[in-house]
Parts: sequence; structure tokens; C-alpha cells
Amino acid sequence: MKKIIVLFSILFFAVTNVANASLKSDIDTVISQSDINKGTISVSVKNFRTGKTVYALHQNAQVSPASTQKIITATPAFMELGEDYKFSTKLYKDNKNNYVIVLGADPYLTSRELERLVKSMPKEPASVCIDSSVIDYNLWGEGWQWDDDLNPLMPKFSAYNLDKNLIEVMITPTVKGYSPIVKTVVDYPMNFINKMKTDKVTDYTVKRQNNISPDTLILEGTISEKKSEFVKVPINNPKKYFEKSLSDAIINHDISCNGIYRNVKINKNYTMITLLSHDIDHAKTDVYKNSNNMVAETVFKLAGGKYAGRKSGKKVPVTGSFANGKLMFDDFCRQHKIDTSDIKITDASGVSKNNLVTADFMTDFLLKTQGCLESELPTAGEGTLSNRMLYLRDNLRAKTGTLNNISAITGYVNSKRGQKYVFCIMINDSKSTSANKKILEEYIIRTIYSKG
Repeated sequence: MKKIIVLFSILFFAVTNVANASLKSDIDTVISQSDINKGTISVSVKNFRTGKTVYALHQNAQVSPASTQKIITATPAFMELGEDYKFSTKLYKDNKNNYVIVLGADPYLTSRELERLVKSMPKEPASVCIDSSVIDYNLWGEGWQWDDDLNPLMPKFSAYNLDKNLIEVMITPTVKGYSPIVKTVVDYPMNFINKMKTDKVTDYTVKRQNNISPDTLILEGTISEKKSEFVKVPINNPKKYFEKSLSDAIINHDISCNGIYRNVKINKNYTMITLLSHDIDHAKTDVYKNSNNMVAETVFKLAGGKYAGRKSGKKVPVTGSFANGKLMFDDFCRQHKIDTSDIKITDASGVSKNNLVTADFMTDFLLKTQGCLESELPTAGEGTLSNRMLYLRDNLRAKTGTLNNISAITGYVNSKRGQKYVFCIMINDSKSTSANKKILEEYIIRTIYSKG
């Protein structure tokens, strides 16, 4: 019997080694047949069950992971906050009729909900103040590109999160050859330098000169006579936008208030009156499947604050910051025996090109977290994989990442032969198109699926 077991084991490993050699050869062929410089490609593929590497190419090169980085920053953050965590905006009062709105940096808070909160105030409060201490007021991540400040995927974020920190601008055509009408959809003080014309086609640009007038938009080009355009613009000053929305809500409810919202910290003399909240599950979907940068950054800071408070043993909340989030991340990796010596993270979303990780680190992270992420990531046909690799639906779970000159994808794939693999592909190449990078990613994953 023992001889049979030994022979079976030898045969199993022999077949496995042959399969691995074939897989390596097939992936090499796929890469060599692409038009992308091999030196710009980093790949790590490991067997999920055994942890053994079945393919590696520049797996220890330090490169930008783009949004695949959300896998490694969001996982410890969501675990720290817990499944029952809620983003909460609370209203407190003391015995002198002073009211304080305690911000929770809720990325889903809307102006309409803020009005509901204000409705709980009396007609003549002694004062209305704000407690914004939940996270710091560093509005962007380190290394974010200043010339991307109008990118609606990269709004500023803070405790004052409201309406996704975006404002909508409507451009309405008039008569051919004349300027269209440009205005904000909501009442917000924003100026427009309108250099546009109404014409047969829509072709325009929107710019902002932050060093001169950050609330002034410059619009140039043409808009079609046929329909209006709606442009989402990141809010330049979230605190100003929040206070303006708060003032509007107070006026709408005939509340007498001086409109000066001092920043205070509540203490034991305050009692909670009401709150608004949103479940954390929505955030998981937005981060892992939709790659929402603002939500990822906010969650990381909130979790960092909770972690720092827990570690210090203090009874008062600790202000969340990227630095506290980084301490939480490092501690998480130590506990899971994940080596961080060859990586550098400078934000939570992967937007900054200052982030540096290795393909081998990414697959190691997936292995040592024991597949806990698999159900959170999108399969083909979902989220950022909505239009990709549909034939791999339910056999692929992965997080994508895209920046200028960079494309990446990391996750799990089940092969035709019943094997499960973790993989990371990162391509940092300035000479190939984004489409060509993604085509190569798809061919590599398809090879793992069909040959692995």
C-alpha cells in the first residue's frame, strides 16, 4: 500500500511539473508575441493550494500598481472597521442649547440628508458648530497630479464629504454661432469664463487655474445645438461647499443662526439628538468592484484613526490620517507574515505614482490572507470588469488598475483543470496603448485558465 501511495505521489508531482513547465512556456510565448517591451512587464502566478510559483517575470521589480493597490490597503481597513461599521453624521446638543454636527467623513452623505439633520434643530439654537476631527484635512494623497484636479474620479476628500464632493455644471446650447448658457445645477458660487460656441458638434475642454482663481472654470470649444451637456467637476473647497449647504438648509427651515460654524470637539456635556448613517457594505462594493478613489482614501483614514485609538488605549477618538492608516497596514502585514521591505505605499487608492510594489508581494498578500478577498472582487461582467473576459465569468475574480502608461490586474483564477491560482500582472510601458496592455493581460489570464 505504501508503495502505491509513493508511486502515486511521484506520478502526481511529475504531471504537475510537466503542466507547470507547459504553462510557463505558453505564457512566455504570449508575451513574446505581444508588441509590449518585455522589460516593462511584471508577472507573478502562484498555485493557491500549494503557494508555489508557477510563473514569474520581473516579479521583484518595484513598479506602480495603480488601483490594484486597493486590495492591500482596503483589506486591513475594512477588517479594522468591522462588518457592522456605519458611516455616521451625528447631531449633538448641550444644556445651553448649543448644537454640534459631528462629521463622520461619510462618502455617501447628501445635501438632502443634511437638511433632514438640520430639521431636528430648534428655531433659535444658541449656536451651531461642527466637529470635523474624525479625519485630518489633507485633501489629496501624496503624489497626486495637480493637473488632474478636474478629474471626477479624483475629488478631494475630508471629514466634510458631501454629494461625493462633485458639483454638476450644465451647458445649454443656444443659437449656432452664439455662446451656450453655463451654470451650476445647484446654487454654488462658481465663476465661468465661457469661450464656447453653439455649433453642429460637441468638442470642448474645461480648465481651472488654481493659482489664480480656483472657483473659476474656463470653457473652450463647441457644443451641439441638439442637447445640453452635464459635466461633473470636483469641488475645490469641500469645507466651503459643506458650510454653504448647511447654511442653505438652515435658511430653508427658518432657523435663526449667525451662519458662523466654529470647529469644536464634543465632550461629555453633549447629548446625541439624531444621526444619519450608511452601511459599510456599499463602500466595499465601491472600492473593490468600482475602484472609487475617494471612498478608498476615506475608509483608510477612518480605519487608521480607529486603529490608533485602539492601540493607544485612549477613550477619546483619534483623528484618522494616512500615517495612522499606514501603521495599521504595517501591523496587519506583520501579523500575516507578509514582508513589506520591498514596497512603498503613499496613498490608499493607488492614484499616486509614488507607490511602489512588486508582483510577488501582491500574490503573496492574496495567499496569506487565505482567499478572504475572493468574494469581494468583481468577476467578469461586474464593476471594472464589466466589458472584459466575459467567458471567464465566475472563474475569475480580480481588481484592475489604470493610470497613464500603466495597466495592472490582480486576483484569482480557476483553471479548466480544476486548479486555483493567484496572479498579478503589472505593465508600466509608455510606448504601448492602454488597450494593448489590457489585451496582453487578457491573453496571460486566458492561458492560465486554459493551460493551468
